Amino acid sequence: MRFHVRRLRPACLALAVLALSGLAADVQAAWYQREAAIMGTRVAVELWCEDPALAERAMQAVMDEMRRTDELMSHYKPQSQLSVVNAHAAERPVEVDPTIIEVVARALEFSRLSGGAFDITYASVGYLYDYRAHQKPSDAQIELALAGVDYRRVQLDRAARTIRFTAPGVRIDLGGIAKGYAVDRSIETLRKLGIRHAMVNAGGDTRLLGDRRGAPWIVGVRDPRNDGALVTRLPLVDEAVSTSGDYERYFEADGERYHHILVPGTGKSAREVRSVTILGPDATTTDGLSTSVFVLGVRRGLELVERLPGIEAVIVDAEGRIHHSAGLTTPR
Repeated sequence: MRFHVRRLRPACLALAVLALSGLAADVQAAWYQREAAIMGTRVAVELWCEDPALAERAMQAVMDEMRRTDELMSHYKPQSQLSVVNAHAAERPVEVDPTIIEVVARALEFSRLSGGAFDITYASVGYLYDYRAHQKPSDAQIELALAGVDYRRVQLDRAARTIRFTAPGVRIDLGGIAKGYAVDRSIETLRKLGIRHAMVNAGGDTRLLGDRRGAPWIVGVRDPRNDGALVTRLPLVDEAVSTSGDYERYFEADGERYHHILVPGTGKSAREVRSVTILGPDATTTDGLSTSVFVLGVRRGLELVERLPGIEAVIVDAEGRIHHSAGLTTPR
């Protein structure tokens, strides 16, 4: 199946960018690629440039931005500023880098927009899960930890650049928005360096700069239950796409799949859908909305998408059926 964007607006990669072949190349220009393992995922950049030295500098700038984000916002690193916030923000305001203030502020916007479906304080329960070890908390542990899940308990002071929690037991995790933010900052860096055709991807979050030299990028949306297969393809230009799926971090036990996208009100994995792909103008927005819609489910998720200008969605529900927003159509 292939969807078209009805209003012919551009967009970016969800999980797989399939390059078009047969494009004419300038004699002095070429496509350059680099990838690395950062932020617990695969980070990749591909760009068109006439100057090899500039291409190398541009790709390094992307990797530097990703590593900076990881150093600031990884909850796996005890020395990160996010870890310091989680350790001390219930005791006192914790001063942080302006970047963290911006990301948390955007996260709180998505919490309000989604009625709490997106909530970075889900980590108050989420830290009890160990997906590699196939360990989940008991119902009693979840019930106790749920007292810390409420985005309204996170207070920002932009002037002082501090974060404070208004109750004990609160933790935050920026994994549902930080990668998209880093992708956006990377694209802006490339733009300032004069790059006009590029793709930056961090796991399920991608943004495209321009087209692929006269043709669209082809975006593939992965089949959540068949690795290597696609449920649809999208011809897109100059936009962002994020996919949230129940196949990213999970384990199965007693016939159930336990994955990392938790419903804030229950502390348990969302069950109504398998994956959500959001198309939009920037990766911070698509990253936050893909998680929001995943938690909301098909009906409420699409209702949210249809209220937002410039946003489209492809949803694979729990039975494998595909749903999409009104701005996406199948070709006649």
